[in-house]
Amino acid sequence: MSERKLNVAVIGAGPAGIYAADILSKSGVDVAIDLYERLPAPYGLVRYGVAPDHPRIKTIIDALYKILQRGDIRLLANVEVGRDITVEDLQARYDAVIFATGSDRDKPLNVPGTDLPQVYGAADFVSWYDGHPDYPRTWPLEATQIAVLGVGNVALDVARVLAKHAEDMLVTEIPDNVYQGLKDNPVTDVHVFGRRGPAQVKFTPLELRELGKQPDVDVIVYEEDFDFDAGSEQRLAEVKQQKMVVKALMNYAMEEEHTASRRIHIHLFASPHEVLADEDGNVRALVTERTELVGDGTVRGTGVYTEWPVQAVYRAVGYFSSPIPGLPFDENAGVIPNDEGRVLGEDGSALPGLYATGWVKRGPVGLIGSTKSDAQQTIAHLVADAEAGRLNAPAGEAGHDAMVALLDERGIRYTTWQGWELLDAYERKLGEDFGEVEGGRGPRERVKVISREAMTRVSRGEDGGADLDIIGSPEER
Repeated sequence: MSERKLNVAVIGAGPAGIYAADILSKSGVDVAIDLYERLPAPYGLVRYGVAPDHPRIKTIIDALYKILQRGDIRLLANVEVGRDITVEDLQARYDAVIFATGSDRDKPLNVPGTDLPQVYGAADFVSWYDGHPDYPRTWPLEATQIAVLGVGNVALDVARVLAKHAEDMLVTEIPDNVYQGLKDNPVTDVHVFGRRGPAQVKFTPLELRELGKQPDVDVIVYEEDFDFDAGSEQRLAEVKQQKMVVKALMNYAMEEEHTASRRIHIHLFASPHEVLADEDGNVRALVTERTELVGDGTVRGTGVYTEWPVQAVYRAVGYFSSPIPGLPFDENAGVIPNDEGRVLGEDGSALPGLYATGWVKRGPVGLIGSTKSDAQQTIAHLVADAEAGRLNAPAGEAGHDAMVALLDERGIRYTTWQGWELLDAYERKLGEDFGEVEGGRGPRERVKVISREAMTRVSRGEDGGADLDIIGSPEER
């Protein structure tokens, strides 16, 4: 391995990218690491993919903050590969590049009627209520009855936010436009649908139990949806967490009084068959097919169909990664083709110095913590390749200074870790200025700035940054 310091770029400042950078920094290799992020703020899906009323989950930010605060991993944010720089630009300046860009869009669902205007992707809705700077400021909350397709934690987040009264979100960091939208939400019933049974749902016990703690919201589970075959019993015997999920579902099913003004219904053994439109082309109903277990935990259709009157449908059947210009991409799996993190070319051979980690490597499976072990595998291969001399070999000026010079030359308004600390302090000040919320529930920890321009100006300390409209106009999205 060369005597000089290795220069490595990590693309994506969410948990996957930050963990990969941290593990590499402690690997014993003499390395300089630049962490790139396409948004002006770090933390990825922890900031823009976790529901704002989950402060306990968001404590992961504290751990990520401590990693970046050390200063040995340098953040270059508001820089997008394919927009501001290319993969070739990176290869010309780094010995290795690790892609940790995650999954940012909804997995497609091949069901008739999902192209109707009131069928929404959960990822888009989450981005709206989390104040993502690249999404519209308004959301069409007009339905009184809503279907949510999927039985993972994202489906629960979507159902809970849809059913929750806006005032109960005021203690979170939601921007004012999100609060105003939720305040006018006329919903009365949210129906969550899953193809299989209680032993197969992907909810975590904590998420499921929290669902029933929302003021004036009932959770309704149906006794006829409890069925277990041999495969189900085996899973319950092997996975303690699944047994806890089933217990929580049973507790909901045993509740007899439902007096709240809003309700979340959980329907199992109900496979989406078709979304029906009215004469004006708007959603009027969801048709599901009743399924049954076949012995090994999987299900088959029974030919029994039910029509549910709903005016909107949310798809929460999984996330999907986006391709990166200049890299191979598997459109079917939604990942960068790789062998345990080594990016593969069209001929199946490893491309020198290119790596992947996190969801763009293996698909959107697992919780945030699982990205640590995933990153360890990828970094182990990078270190082995470095020791064997199999990395990329930049010909000219390499590393941080060379890339900053390129960004400056192109007029890219990149932001840094110091810039994030400015923005972080600004958002916290907005929360303090909000003061005591109605009902004496305390000041808000922060209020998110959602205009990319305002985020950039505040982070760069530019004149007028703090005076900008924190929502921003649609034209500057």
